[in-house]
Amino acid sequence: MPDRPGRISLVGLGNMGSPMAARWIEAGVEVHGFDTSPAALEQLTSAGGVAAASPAAAAAAATIHVLMLPNSRIVDAVLDDLLASDALQKGSIVVDMSSSEPTRSIANAERLAERGVGFVDAPVSGGVRGVLAGNLAILVGGTAPAIDTVLPLLEVLGTPRHVGDVGAGHAAKALNNLVSAAHLWATSEAVLVAERFGIPRETMVEVLNASTGRSVSSEVKWPKFILTGDYGSGFQAGLLSKDANVAVGLGEQLGVPSLLGPAVAELWQRAASELPPGSDHTEVARWLESAFAEAPPRTGEPRP
Repeated sequence: MPDRPGRISLVGLGNMGSPMAARWIEAGVEVHGFDTSPAALEQLTSAGGVAAASPAAAAAAATIHVLMLPNSRIVDAVLDDLLASDALQKGSIVVDMSSSEPTRSIANAERLAERGVGFVDAPVSGGVRGVLAGNLAILVGGTAPAIDTVLPLLEVLGTPRHVGDVGAGHAAKALNNLVSAAHLWATSEAVLVAERFGIPRETMVEVLNASTGRSVSSEVKWPKFILTGDYGSGFQAGLLSKDANVAVGLGEQLGVPSLLGPAVAELWQRAASELPPGSDHTEVARWLESAFAEAPPRTGEPRP
């Protein structure tokens, strides 16, 4: 296996990018980073990284370029800038760890290939706590030679899994998040209905975790972030809504009929639009609670 890259560029130092940078720096990787937030750049330098004035300046220092950005629109814009400035050396590799759209990732790989630049998509699942613990699930799409080059870098963060060609990582991530969105919504509704009936929230969560309804939502999200009132998993409701829509759109592009997926995506889009900007996705439980409160029990329904 190739040695771990000694130097990388990283564009995107948000909730995930900053702890990723810190973990790489701790592993001996020199990180040249850029973000539009001065506070994020200051955090990078405090961790031992090098703050760059632009994506191009960061890229000029390395041959492995990691993107950790909110969506494909921003990824496209950053790549436009890097290509226009000739900041990407021939033979370098772009690793898009954002939650991007699979078809746009394929298009980006094609235009980078015209410049002799490789492309790997490697979105992650596991949130901020997964980064800090080094146990992220990393879903990797691309060709074997490019993946082999960046694999030691990804292994610092968790467990990479090669799921297919370029775009497959982003497809798998979006589909996973669609399922996760369905889990959290259904779990939250079940717990709130149980509470309306007279079953304490904690008890219903315990029931789910001892039964076939258990999931990460019941085992982790409800106990750690919702029952405690923390609502701080580190992943925004708007991003989960976006991923759910990406997954549904992929199914439509492939001609795969879906009944549940569009309904889940529509519900999350509504919740995300009504929650305050930047709200954690676990806030959907509080949003649902408000909706339930506006619907008093009908005559004859059980009451606590």
